[in-house]
Amino acid sequence: MAHELTTTWGDPEVIRRVLARGETWAVVGLSENPSRAAYGVSKLLQRNGKRIVPVHPKAQTVHGEQGYARLSDIPFPVDVVDVFVRSGLAGDVADDALQIGARAVWFQLGVVDPAAYDRVTAAGVDMVMDRCPAIEWPRLGPNVA
Repeated sequence: MAHELTTTWGDPEVIRRVLARGETWAVVGLSENPSRAAYGVSKLLQRNGKRIVPVHPKAQTVHGEQGYARLSDIPFPVDVVDVFVRSGLAGDVADDALQIGARAVWFQLGVVDPAAYDRVTAAGVDMVMDRCPAIEWPRLGPNVA
C-alpha cells in the first residue's frame, strides 16, 4: 500500500496540472535566507512566470514580493501552497490551505504526511508530496506552463 501511495504522491499528470495552472504560489517557510531551498525554488517559480507569496512568521519581503505571517493573512486568492516546513507541521499548513481555498498543495522533498494527503485529496484539491518543482519542471519539459 505504501508504494502505491508514494506513486500517487508524485503523479505526473497532477504535477503537470499544478505547474501549468498554478499562477500564484504561497511559499510557506520562505525567508530572505539564500541558503534555504525555499529561496532558490521560489526564484525558479518567478522565472517561470509564477507570482510567489512568502509566508513566514517574520513576514519578510523576498524576491520583491510582500511576505505574510500566515496563509490566512494573504488578501488575495492563492492557487498553490508550496510547503517548506518539517513534516510534523505540514499537516496544519495543508488544513490552512484548504481553509483559504487553495487549488493545490505541494509538499517539498522530505515533507511527508499521508493523513494530510488524504484530507487534501478527499476535499477534491490536487496534492503533490515529497517532490520539488525545480526537479519536476525540467523533467516534464517546456510545455508545462
